[in-house]
Amino acid sequence: MPVYNAPLLSIDAKETRRYAGLQKAVDFDEEKILAACEDARLMAAPKGIWEVYDYDCENQVIKSAPPCTIQGKKIGQHLAGCEKIIALSATVGEEVEEEVTRRFNAGEYSTAVIMDAAATAAVEQIADGMEKALTPKMAAHGFAMKWRFSPGYGDWPLEQQPELIRLAHADKIGVSLSSSLMLMPRKSITAIIGLYRKQAETAPSHSPHGCAMCNKTDCPSRKQ
Repeated sequence: MPVYNAPLLSIDAKETRRYAGLQKAVDFDEEKILAACEDARLMAAPKGIWEVYDYDCENQVIKSAPPCTIQGKKIGQHLAGCEKIIALSATVGEEVEEEVTRRFNAGEYSTAVIMDAAATAAVEQIADGMEKALTPKMAAHGFAMKWRFSPGYGDWPLEQQPELIRLAHADKIGVSLSSSLMLMPRKSITAIIGLYRKQAETAPSHSPHGCAMCNKTDCPSRKQ
């Protein structure tokens, strides 16, 4: 269960603006966004963890102990042809979340919303960094990686979130679940990445992912 501890050198202001729903707010003070990104960066405790498992794509079974059968047609299609999977988790820790709550309680609503968005952008950057670090490691073993897929995407039910926590050993970096299946700390993620043999690639390069696969077209955080 390798742990990812790369520093968070900056937080993407453009992504923060998107997560805050400010994509069309052309007159919004950019300095407020940059300040929130820096505040979140200084408070973040970025960590990630992952584990690799053999995978039976015909039956959608992760060969863990005990085995995990993945529910959902879309993720089954996404992982078609994969021989292995990576289960991963990432978090920015609790301090950012606590500061966002403090700002809300103090009536600093705009800065709280932007800082919350910055923390979301940060945890996505950590996961992106993990993927970049994993790509050459997996390539050395002859595998290419599909994009990461999380519970709640498509028809993969959130009820399988506890299995992702177990598979990724997310508790080792302080990530757990509430009784309502919310990740704690809140600015955390879990995901699966499919691994397939390079010469056996079947997925088209234009396969939709992320916002492109979501039918919620009125989402304020949707990528354009």
